[in-house]
Amino acid sequence: MKSVRLHWICLLLLSVCLLLWYNHVMRTGLSMKTGLRGYVRVHPNTRSPSYLLDFRCGRCAVVSSSGQMLGGGRGQEVDQQDCVIRMNAAPTVGYEADVGNRTSLRVVSHTSVPHLLRRQGYFFGREAETRYVIWGPEKNMRQDGKGKTFNALVMLAKKHPHTHIYTVTREKVQDCDGVFQNETGKNRMKSGAFLSTGFFTMILALEMCDSVLVYGMIDGSYCSLANHSLVPYHYYEPSRVDECRMYRSHEHAKRGGHRFITEKLIYSRWASQGKLRFAYPPWSP
Repeated sequence: MKSVRLHWICLLLLSVCLLLWYNHVMRTGLSMKTGLRGYVRVHPNTRSPSYLLDFRCGRCAVVSSSGQMLGGGRGQEVDQQDCVIRMNAAPTVGYEADVGNRTSLRVVSHTSVPHLLRRQGYFFGREAETRYVIWGPEKNMRQDGKGKTFNALVMLAKKHPHTHIYTVTREKVQDCDGVFQNETGKNRMKSGAFLSTGFFTMILALEMCDSVLVYGMIDGSYCSLANHSLVPYHYYEPSRVDECRMYRSHEHAKRGGHRFITEKLIYSRWASQGKLRFAYPPWSP
């Protein structure tokens, strides 16, 4: 009897172990397959499985880095949303009353990664729970050891293993190029334009959020108004160039410019579908 009881106990323990193993495999497999395609997590070991960005929210606040945020006092309103999405290395410390304090996700250009490297204590200490989505050209993001930006992200992942860093895949960047061409009728590369971080941010926000409130973004015709206000391009760089001046110079650049004004006209059309709303400054599509 004792041997029979021991036999059944062993079978039970084996069954439990198999069940736990199966659940682990299923969870791992699902986390690799579910989530938003086009956004892949960076691991310290580049041979690790590719995990997609599995992050969804109800109502999101997309906070622009524009000087339009200064003096608006919308910080508390921003922080009340389910998720707060910011861009590049825009700080919150010292600007909480206007831009809020919470950061759920940052969309970061390859050109802003050096800012993350210089202020690791802030971005991966104070904002340790923040997810980072990094976009850039293939030459910088390639994973064969020659991608300068990707190599820096792997280093960050090794130093801060609990940090959630994702890259925008080459295919996703091409999809965004296709969106720009469908909306404007112009090939992005042939027109000499580079998509802005704001463009990638708006596409991601519409994918991951049920509704999107945009803060600090003016409409495409704002800079043509004779009485438009002069604000800095970035709220945290008050002495730098005026926002509208920056927009106009980029809009008409033959090579290497962001089409900020054109992109805002695109956002306006997207807003007419009801999921996207410009909360501050308030304007209707």
